[in-house]
Amino acid sequence: MKWQVRVLLALVSIFIIDQAIKLVFINGFRFDGDWLSLILVYNKGVAFSMFAFLQEYLKYLQLVLLGVVSYYFYKEKIFMTYPILSGILLGAGVSNLFDRFIREGVVDYVYYHGWFNFAVFNFADVMIDFSIGMMLLFYWKSNETNIDK
Repeated sequence: MKWQVRVLLALVSIFIIDQAIKLVFINGFRFDGDWLSLILVYNKGVAFSMFAFLQEYLKYLQLVLLGVVSYYFYKEKIFMTYPILSGILLGAGVSNLFDRFIREGVVDYVYYHGWFNFAVFNFADVMIDFSIGMMLLFYWKSNETNIDK
């Protein structure tokens, strides 16, 4: 399968899964536990609500950022090297950006409040962290192999 198809399949899959989960919370689902709550929060900023002061401009800034990342991934052949991980990253980013254009902000819903309080986050946020972490791991492993030769 060509790398373009893999990127597109991963992107669309993550987008659909993330938006489906978000709709569950938009439609009223809520769970309050001792250390984890699943609640609806509209995040008008980015991680930890940073840059919320940018208001409407934030979505355009993120749109440009996604474009720059996509261009860089294409130019550096990252799409071809890590097509699934690239698609996951872009699908999650597009899903959060989609929220900014059609909703009050990014739909977040996972709130950990066990031993400490953590920011509310969503599936797309986890997929962004996962894809970047895996790309870094694969990159370091491939360089470790090259160094030994």
